[in-house]
Amino acid sequence: MKMRSWFLAVLMAGLPGLCAGQSVVTYHNSLTRHGDYKVPGLTLTAAANMHLETRFKAKVDGHVYAQPLYWLPAGAKTGQIIVATESNFVSALDAATGATVWKTRLAPSVPLSELPCGNIDPDGITGTPVIDPDAGVLYLDALTNRKSVPRHLLYALSLSDGSILPKWPLDMEAELVKKHVTFSSATQGERSALLLFGGNLYVNYGGNWGDCGSYNGTVVQLQTSPPKLVAHWATRANGGGIWAQGGISGDGQSLYATTGNTFNANMWSGGEAILRLLPGLAWSNKSKDYFAPSNWQQLDENDQDLGGTEALPLDIAVSGTAPAKRVIAFGKDGNAYLADRTNLGGIGGALAITKVSNSAIITAPAVYETQSATMVAFTNSGSGNCSGNNLTMLDIAASGSSPITVAWCAAFSGGGAPIITTTDAKANPITWVVGAEGDNLLHGFNALTGETVFSGGGETLSGLHHFATILAAEKHLYVAADNTVYAFTFGHSP
Repeated sequence: MKMRSWFLAVLMAGLPGLCAGQSVVTYHNSLTRHGDYKVPGLTLTAAANMHLETRFKAKVDGHVYAQPLYWLPAGAKTGQIIVATESNFVSALDAATGATVWKTRLAPSVPLSELPCGNIDPDGITGTPVIDPDAGVLYLDALTNRKSVPRHLLYALSLSDGSILPKWPLDMEAELVKKHVTFSSATQGERSALLLFGGNLYVNYGGNWGDCGSYNGTVVQLQTSPPKLVAHWATRANGGGIWAQGGISGDGQSLYATTGNTFNANMWSGGEAILRLLPGLAWSNKSKDYFAPSNWQQLDENDQDLGGTEALPLDIAVSGTAPAKRVIAFGKDGNAYLADRTNLGGIGGALAITKVSNSAIITAPAVYETQSATMVAFTNSGSGNCSGNNLTMLDIAASGSSPITVAWCAAFSGGGAPIITTTDAKANPITWVVGAEGDNLLHGFNALTGETVFSGGGETLSGLHHFATILAAEKHLYVAADNTVYAFTFGHSP
């Protein structure tokens, strides 16, 4: 691929709120992982008319944890919803009708009985794939069963027909062993989204639910043509998994990752941190390139991962000067951590640490960012400002004694991850979330006030899993669930 076209693709991936009619190629719609979408016509008033699209009937094979993506081929009027399942099936569905355009079965997934721990059965494709829009290629990681031996395989599929491209898949364990890196596919989980940036493919690994055996927070960097492992990074101590659904985020210049708790670390070794990933994934001991709380050992001991959510870069408007470059992450200790992107601060160097929940924060946040406001939404099961399960919206300021404040919170039941829709990147901001493993309803709230604009319409969904998020495309909201995809519309169904 020509570098000019690649960097144009990178630039477009980093722009917030891609317009309707453009492909959604990565988790939460951008390099920033903000989860913001432009949906013309979806006003606060129109949201009250949201309902299931009666003509959309979809069938997929297997449980779904990964976010679906949206692919609009050149010249096409209707796009395709790309869905990957834990049974290692990948399907392209007609975005208007749900009809299967193509379906590919990869190597078999791994039964939970053949893993030392976990909570997904079977375990296959968990992390959200990524699309190279110029090449028309889908990249994904699948945990596969090779004669009862689990292996993480990286696949590249043609989006024209779902076929596996030549020289793929790549066996990640075998490739890392060649570099004399210890890596066990049985204990290294992959639930984070993949990322394309600067001509490279990035894949992240943590552990399995239950923290069994040895694993490390690991990032691998690959070239894609021909496929080749070119660099890797890992925590120096055991543990420190990269658990966040969004995985790595970026601001167009740097990439950021968060890590969880390490085990038996007497000195800080990369866990409980916001990290800037350097070119070539080199380790940095410079305080400007990492942040970890001063009580990181206590967080380790209590399994209170800072890395439950991805680090989100923020550009906060400042009157009369350039925006303040910040990054925010959330922990299982209920804290929001705000750091300066130009200097992350090292141990204890955050700009602000604010208790925003009395429970763990482990679902991906979403951001509403304009020239006058920077607001971050997350779900949790109880905060000091709301009782019970709720969606909380924060106001983030560039400076001051309390740069993190609660704007509002609204009750709902479930463990979904929010997104933000607007009609033009500013107007009619709506925070959407599904009550996954709770009330199993679609909820919409005015992003500025928390006022309810849609409360499910009595249409209960089934087969949703915690961390489920929403895809906005073609004036629809799509929610993937076990063996199906739901499509909501605010227009009139024929």
